[in-house]
Amino acid sequence: MTFEDFCITLSRIEATTLRLEMTRLLAELFNTLSEDEIEPVCWLLLGRLAPLYENLEFNFAEKMMMRTLAEFVDHKALNDTRDNQTEQLGLLSTDVKVKAIAYVQAQFKETGDIGDVTEILFAKFQQKKKDVRSVAEVYAALRVIAEEGGGGSQDRKLRKTFNVLSLCTAQTAKYVVRIVLGTLRLGFSDMTMLDALSWAKKGDKSLRKALELAYQVKADIGKLARVVLTRGEKGLNAFEIELGIPIAPALCQRLKTADEMIEKMGKVFVEPKYDGTRVLIHFNRNGKDWQVRTFTRNLEESSGMFPELQSALSQLHVDEIILDSEAVGYDPETDKLLPFQLTIQRKRKHDVAETALKIPLRFFVFDVLYVDGKNIVHIPLHERKKILNNILLGADSTFVNSPTLVTENAEALRKYHAAQLGNGLEGVVIKQYASEYQPGRRGWSWVKFKEEEGSTGKLSDTLDCVVMGYYKGQGKRTSFGIGAFLVGVYDEKSDTFRTVAKIGTGLSDEQWREMKVRCERLSSSGAPKNYIVAEPLIPDVWTKAALVVEVAADEITNSPTHSAEKALRFPRLVRIRDDKGPGQATTLQELRAITMA
Repeated sequence: MTFEDFCITLSRIEATTLRLEMTRLLAELFNTLSEDEIEPVCWLLLGRLAPLYENLEFNFAEKMMMRTLAEFVDHKALNDTRDNQTEQLGLLSTDVKVKAIAYVQAQFKETGDIGDVTEILFAKFQQKKKDVRSVAEVYAALRVIAEEGGGGSQDRKLRKTFNVLSLCTAQTAKYVVRIVLGTLRLGFSDMTMLDALSWAKKGDKSLRKALELAYQVKADIGKLARVVLTRGEKGLNAFEIELGIPIAPALCQRLKTADEMIEKMGKVFVEPKYDGTRVLIHFNRNGKDWQVRTFTRNLEESSGMFPELQSALSQLHVDEIILDSEAVGYDPETDKLLPFQLTIQRKRKHDVAETALKIPLRFFVFDVLYVDGKNIVHIPLHERKKILNNILLGADSTFVNSPTLVTENAEALRKYHAAQLGNGLEGVVIKQYASEYQPGRRGWSWVKFKEEEGSTGKLSDTLDCVVMGYYKGQGKRTSFGIGAFLVGVYDEKSDTFRTVAKIGTGLSDEQWREMKVRCERLSSSGAPKNYIVAEPLIPDVWTKAALVVEVAADEITNSPTHSAEKALRFPRLVRIRDDKGPGQATTLQELRAITMA
């Protein structure tokens, strides 16, 4: 497939807001690809070059791109002095480059989208009629740019990006720029791509459930697409856990009372719920490229944040293992656990060793999923617990075998839960005694119990919401540039975000300033296509779906205005959740279940 044909499909997807039409176009595209094109196309569709766990980023700022685009204006001015259009721009003076950059900036200010600016500039200054490169060629060239590093890498990136763009038409240049800057965002996620893969093979959604199950155990949409498009449904049977590729972590459902939990789940393990950061740990003692890899709950690779794991894991009597854990900071002098706000500082990319000394971690390990080449997610939890106990015998203090209560008694569960709250923890997690490990948000094998058993209609637990935009401040908040922000929940069925609250309380002055900075970084020139927002709630500035916040409220009520058809009464910010991505936000389905409980 030529890159130009691929971009024509991108433009068709961009032109529609209909989910079914997007799915049809993606399915049509998938059925035209050769085997070697499948993985590159999957990543390009998501505006990336690789899965999140590979940590391959362009690190290319808008200002750098403006400099690159100015080269085309500059180049045209210097090489075609008779171009009337160029003369009208006043680019023939000695400070051609300065004026070229100013021209690009003026175009950006007018359109608000650097992809559109690129298309305008190339239509004027490049005017190339054909882009004959294959999609694989362009993908390979983009990878070379992203892999540049070391001294002088910025200039090399600029030059290589210029070279890639120099062969582009106006349309293909627009999409190259958006991919490099991470602003492609066509309004769908990998969940819509699963639908499209089903349509490509079966002509309907009948494969969706099997595809989602496969994706949860090996979260790599490129590898999954290659298997299903080349081998069909039979290929999914061999799509298993692979060491070094993240598994979607098991997540909790919600029930309100201990009686409900025992009635629904029977015999259970009850474990303390720690207020830390989720870490899935992969260890490969004899690995040539890596020995330790860790992943966050949103599937990003995070190995560099945990230098203590290398020595700790080497003491275990296994060669290969995948562990599920919660990392919590502690005070080495008092041995007390630290609050989430301090633990999350370990996510920083710089001064990691220094921060590790200041905030040492304990990894509370509560499950084992893979041992020495064997996938064990399907064996009962009580058997996995025995395996885990044996593995952790003799481990140093970095690892803590998470304590458990085994019970079938609601009162015992209630007392254990109250004791954990009294210890300053978040409550407990209840797990079915004989359950399989179920990646993702499925079933009732795990349930969280954070709140006191409370009154009907009250929201004692918190929600994780995506920030969708913000409103400019009034009065005192004028100085902050933000006075409230709009949040929503994730609708898994339609792969969209729906509003549930407008938040203007619960923030200190410093938090308002931080929220403004974060929202500015994520600002969008228009409403993202996968947002459903009623006109009265349209924010002054839209933001891309990336920032997750934990929100408390008094209760959930029916709403004729919010697109979730539910609203939070007296919503307030609890904290920013840097450890979660938009895919881990509270779902619309969860929200409705809470109101029915």
